[in-house]
Amino acid sequence: MKSKAACLASAPVSAQQAFLNGLSDHDLAAMPYVFDLWSLPHQRAPKGDWRSWVILGGRGAGKTRAGAEWVRALAEGSTPLSAGRARRIALLGETYDQVRDVMVQGDSGILACTPPDRRPQWKATERRLIWPNGATAQAFSAHDPEALRGPQFDAAWADELAKWKRGQDSWDMLQFALRLGTDPRVCVTTTPRNVSVLRDLLASPSTVQTHAATEANRANLATSFIEEVRNRYAGSRLGRQELDGVLLQDVEGALWCNAGLVGAQVRSAPPLDRVVVAVDPAVSAGKSSDACGILVVGAVLQGPPQDWRAYVLADCTVQGARPLVWAQAVVDAAHRFDADRVVAEVNQGGALVESLLRQIDPLVPFRPRHAARSKGARAEPVAALYEQGRVRHLPGLGALEDQMCQMTPRGYLGQGSPDRLDALVWAVDELLLTPAAQHRMPRVRMI
Repeated sequence: MKSKAACLASAPVSAQQAFLNGLSDHDLAAMPYVFDLWSLPHQRAPKGDWRSWVILGGRGAGKTRAGAEWVRALAEGSTPLSAGRARRIALLGETYDQVRDVMVQGDSGILACTPPDRRPQWKATERRLIWPNGATAQAFSAHDPEALRGPQFDAAWADELAKWKRGQDSWDMLQFALRLGTDPRVCVTTTPRNVSVLRDLLASPSTVQTHAATEANRANLATSFIEEVRNRYAGSRLGRQELDGVLLQDVEGALWCNAGLVGAQVRSAPPLDRVVVAVDPAVSAGKSSDACGILVVGAVLQGPPQDWRAYVLADCTVQGARPLVWAQAVVDAAHRFDADRVVAEVNQGGALVESLLRQIDPLVPFRPRHAARSKGARAEPVAALYEQGRVRHLPGLGALEDQMCQMTPRGYLGQGSPDRLDALVWAVDELLLTPAAQHRMPRVRMI
């Protein structure tokens, strides 16, 4: 039945109906509970020798269902009263309530996934599941790692590890408790966050991982949910973490961090007083060359300089393009956003940048900028404006935000050149920093 049902979803309707009509009543009743028939690739435990299986996924990617089904597969035997591979299982979540409400009683939890003849009993006072065959699963809170001293288990399911306030302590205590049987294992289901306990776990040679974005499970999610979150967060750093399930790296000592950039998100910009297109030109072309950073940034310049605000509107960066191609992209961005000026770093390109732009649009307003300080030194005052809440990001700037989280006062620690970030720095300097400095300059009285 398994091999036939595995192809059922892509078969013609007539073939599907014929297959279902050929099943016995017993098989039809069992099908919803045979997870191997319906699971997605990231929900299946990898083969081989491992101790920890980490399922990284976006919101709604089916992580909880995978964890619950993995526990079922260990606790249940071939018949309701037959022994399974695990007899004592730990269920570890951020709080006891979340273990109960999500891992045990949730829509994708253990009770909902189990057929009636094998369904365990939840004893709330003991915080324990008890299967008909005698297997048990005990609930624990990551807020109380000391509760894991003493008990011992042959399997564990740890949910949302990256959210745990006392993640390292709880994870360490769980490792000491996994000491029963011949091959104790743990399944970790979590949306990724850049925390040391998760990074260290993924780096361990005894860890395997599977991964999926939210949309991998879209058949089981509301269409309006998919559309809303994609429209709102697609392309942003938050979207890459929460929807694509990507573990984003923040560099120690970086001028920007993920949490700060999440706080800078807005859906739209207000009416703007000035818009610039900033360019960090590429000096070579080809797939392996640096990109030409092209950022569109606008500003609201009402009131005193300390009240001015900038809005990063779009990232029009092009990779590996010939000079005339990226110059056309710059001019197109200037026209599309009705920019007041194009600004570009000309340390390496000299007059070439302006010459290229003039070939495409002789009237494009242009201002060359010369870098006299290091990239890190130029970025620091811009980072200070972010800390003051004076720069906001519209959706779709994930690649820029990745570069920002790898820039430190001593330089850029990421791969390649921070082309997008360089363009951002020039734009914010042009809109906020330089005008504010000029505004503060004392006027010379003519005698």
